[in-house]
Amino acid sequence: MDIVGVGFSGPEVTSSWAAQEGFQYDVWTDDDSRTLSLHYGAVDSAGAAFPSRVTMLLDREGDLILKYTEQVNVGTHPDRVLEDCIRLFGE
Repeated sequence: MDIVGVGFSGPEVTSSWAAQEGFQYDVWTDDDSRTLSLHYGAVDSAGAAFPSRVTMLLDREGDLILKYTEQVNVGTHPDRVLEDCIRLFGE
């Protein structure tokens, strides 16, 4: 299982921010056309200033398995996603 975050900031900003936050996964930069964000519904247009905060579980081919549509509570959301990953993919 791989965990990847996607944002709009450039790699130099994103990598230092991710390190500061202690993220143990990659944070990618979406291209100027917002290809990933448009494909997965995190933005409505390529001109969006920032993506919605969404979490999606994808299979290896990039097909959507589960999408979290509720407001993200940063205190409880990671545990819920981890529980779902274990349920879906095993430990």
